[in-house]
Amino acid sequence: MKKLMTIFLVVSVMMFFMVTPGLAKTKWNANSVWPPKNQHSVGLEEFAKKVSAATNGELELVVHSGGALGYKGPELLKVVRDGLVPVSDMLISGVAGDEKILQIVTLPFLVRDFNELKILIDISRPYFDKAAKKWNQKILYTAPWPGAGLWTKKKITTLADMKGLKTRTYDKNGALVMQAVGATPLALPFSEVYTSLQTGVIDSVMTSSPTAVDAKFWEVLKYYEPLNITIATNMVNVNLKAFNKLPKAQQDALVNAGKEMEKILWEGVKKWDGDMVAISNKNGIETVAPSKKLIADMERITENIRAEWLKGAPPDAQKIYSDFRKKVKR
Repeated sequence: MKKLMTIFLVVSVMMFFMVTPGLAKTKWNANSVWPPKNQHSVGLEEFAKKVSAATNGELELVVHSGGALGYKGPELLKVVRDGLVPVSDMLISGVAGDEKILQIVTLPFLVRDFNELKILIDISRPYFDKAAKKWNQKILYTAPWPGAGLWTKKKITTLADMKGLKTRTYDKNGALVMQAVGATPLALPFSEVYTSLQTGVIDSVMTSSPTAVDAKFWEVLKYYEPLNITIATNMVNVNLKAFNKLPKAQQDALVNAGKEMEKILWEGVKKWDGDMVAISNKNGIETVAPSKKLIADMERITENIRAEWLKGAPPDAQKIYSDFRKKVKR
């Protein structure tokens, strides 16, 4: 009997040590509201693979794209703060209603190209990190979108051509831009945009090239004016309490994978934009390159939007704005 007990104890101990590594595995959901083939969802999938490889599978991120988890873009700061998902991709401007310093990326015609956007995000990052910490989260990486232009039924070459447009916009400042040029902005759910274009409720959309491809705008629109009204940026955040519970090696794996993905996605955004515009052109959309005069007119007519926002901006946002303008010599 004693011999059997001894054997049982030995086997039990052996089994304990055999299963313990498996029990140490951490599995997290990672949220994306973008379609599976969107570059940001693809990037999140690649990020998950890098983390799994770096931790030998001990930390696994299961990516749910297309809004499959049911969370909406504007609520994602709260969702990650409350630990409803440990990791989520989110549009910075989309959650800026909850954190005013993030609104700096929504200012129209503040940045003129991807290089200037990178300068703005680099200057902003320490302040964004501080804001994220306040919301019980940590930014793992940022990733840009192609710039927002106008997709229209009629060709736009001058400021006067914009007067009377009925344009679907996606945020407050975008609406102010269209009001400034004499157009009527409409804040429609994106699910209603296509039918609204078909029925004449709107005749134009302010958005980026990937969204135009997703929506097959060539079926209902004719022209694209790449104005770079704003150039949006995403961030991928992790719940800070969940992050702090991880072993140091897994924390380092998340941070390092984030740095790698940030580099890849920033370097790839021009190609992504070019590919999406090329698909639109192939299907019948004509790209109308804006003249220097049109851009200068747009910058001038939207100056008051930037100035009014700055008046009520927190001190950190004012410093970001000032440092950025000095850096780009404007």
